[in-house]
Amino acid sequence: MTFADHIIEFNKHIVFKGHLPKGIRIMNPFRDNPEILGVMEQFYKKFYDDKGQRRAIFGINPGRLGSGSTGVPFTDTKRMYDQCGITIEGFKTHEPSSVFIYDVIDAYGGVKKFYKKFYFTSVCPLGFTLEQPGGKEINYNYYDSSALTKAVYSFIVESIRTQLAWNLDKDICYVMGTGKNAAFFEALNKKEQFFKKIIPLEHPRFVMQYKAKTKDLYIDKYLTVMNMM
Repeated sequence: MTFADHIIEFNKHIVFKGHLPKGIRIMNPFRDNPEILGVMEQFYKKFYDDKGQRRAIFGINPGRLGSGSTGVPFTDTKRMYDQCGITIEGFKTHEPSSVFIYDVIDAYGGVKKFYKKFYFTSVCPLGFTLEQPGGKEINYNYYDSSALTKAVYSFIVESIRTQLAWNLDKDICYVMGTGKNAAFFEALNKKEQFFKKIIPLEHPRFVMQYKAKTKDLYIDKYLTVMNMM
C-alpha cells in the first residue's frame, strides 16, 4: 500500500465509539459530508501515492472551515482549488490557518515538494462542536475540558499508533500550538514513546490572529526546523 492508500483507508473507517460529555458533538467530515471523501481521495492520490517516508505535523483536531470542509488538515476550499488543483462544488471556505500554512508551503518550494516530505495530521483525528444556547454550534478542542480529554484519550493513542505504521519518521515530529496542545502531546509521548523528539510550533491561527504583521518571522521559523531533514 502507498502512503495515500493508508491515509484513505484510515479516514474512510475512522469512527469514535466512546461517550462524549453532554453538549459536545463529534465532527467526522467523512461521514457528515460524503463529497469530502472524494475530495480527500483526490488529494492524497495526487500528492501521497508513493511509499516514501514523511515527517508528521500534528494539529489539534479538525475544524469546520479547514479539514472539516476538505478532508485535509489546514486546507480550505480556496487553497484546495488554487494551490492543489482540486475543485469542491457547492460551498466555499476561507480559513486563516490555511493561508499561513500555504505561505509556508510556497516558501518551502511548493505543494509537490512539501507533501513529498511532510504529512499534516491531528492529535485527535476527529473534531468536536459545542452546542451554545439557542442551538448554535462552535468549534471545540479535545483539551477544552478535562472530561472530553479523558473521553477521547484512548482514541487518540490508537489513532497515532495506526499512523506510525505508515513509514512516518519516528525521530522528529512537529506539533502545532506551543500551549495546551504541545503540553498534552509531550506528556503523551513521554508515556507512549511515539517519537524521539517533538518540536512545538506556534499555531497558524495564533500567528494570523495576533502576529500577522510579523508573519514572515514565523514562516522562517517553520522553514528552519523543517529543514532538519
